[in-house]
Amino acid sequence: MRAFVFTDKALERQAGRFVWLSVNTEKRENAALLGKFPVKVWPSIYVIDAATEKIVLRWAGGVTTPQLLRLLDDGEKAARGKTAPGAALADADRLYADAKYAEAAVAYRKALETQKPGAPSYARTVESLLFSLSQSGQREACAATAKGAYRNLKSTPSAANVAGSGLDCALSLKDDDPKKAELVTALAADARAVVEGPKTGLAADDVSSLFSSLAEERDAAKDPAGAKKYLEEWVAYLEGEAEKAKTPSERTVFDAHRVSACLALGQSERVVPALRQSEKDFPDDYNPPQRLAIAYGAMKKYDEALAASDRAMARAYGPRKLVVFRTRVDILTKMGDAAAAKKTLSEMLAYAEALPKEQVSDRTIAAIKKQLEAVN
Repeated sequence: MRAFVFTDKALERQAGRFVWLSVNTEKRENAALLGKFPVKVWPSIYVIDAATEKIVLRWAGGVTTPQLLRLLDDGEKAARGKTAPGAALADADRLYADAKYAEAAVAYRKALETQKPGAPSYARTVESLLFSLSQSGQREACAATAKGAYRNLKSTPSAANVAGSGLDCALSLKDDDPKKAELVTALAADARAVVEGPKTGLAADDVSSLFSSLAEERDAAKDPAGAKKYLEEWVAYLEGEAEKAKTPSERTVFDAHRVSACLALGQSERVVPALRQSEKDFPDDYNPPQRLAIAYGAMKKYDEALAASDRAMARAYGPRKLVVFRTRVDILTKMGDAAAAKKTLSEMLAYAEALPKEQVSDRTIAAIKKQLEAVN
């Protein structure tokens, strides 16, 4: 979003409408802000009422420019005490902002009853409903809702996210669920329609996620050839998008997905040149060497992996440094160096316990302790 959305000239007219704030949740000095406005999904967009300092609208995940403009419109209405565009949607947004997902799902369903598919807020209401259903564990309802809504949104920027969210929910259902096969089949067809059709106006990360979900669906169907086909198309799609990038910032946006896709395909070496270039372009960023450590580790080039991990460790900070620790432990474990893995886990635990409580959960610390005990 920083590279593609926030640089869009269409946002210039919004400059005096809101007080804009971008928060790096990794920095220690922002821990108190996280305590007041917790973030569970990155990126997240909040519209906050300055008078009450309460979140009036929250969005989890990325958006396209048109979607962001709609969120801003509805957020302003909510902050001014106006219904946006109806009482049910305003109620749902408040519940969603408070992470009361089960209750928000009920309210979003009510809001949809008052909106026609072409209504300005219809698409975001559907997407918010799907997220609320997924987060509250209502996976069958999530899949069924996506299946029903896709036909109304198949020509909109929400098409990829609706099909992908629904398919992921369907795939997570238990195999003995009587509705699983029907839902997976229908939503996989919707997902295929998106990846095989025109992608203008769609967020690249949403499309990327669809390839991953389709490969997972084929893998679950015991179709390795079909799974490989989607993995190959996934890698090719991301490489094509990266080639179209006009700046290093735009190109590096695709690095994380490219690592995941190449690892899944078993071709980690394919992404190494791009990561090396990203490290050259952004020498202070821990992400490129961290991703190189993952790629080299998968290639069993452990010396190169540890060297990349060293560079990432020197640049990382905040809770994301725990990711660098985890990767290093994984590399050392694969090398068979149990003593070094144990030492790194001990350092990881000490680092986690020293983080502000707003930046690390008790569950994370407990998981590190459990892993450390298993090494003993």
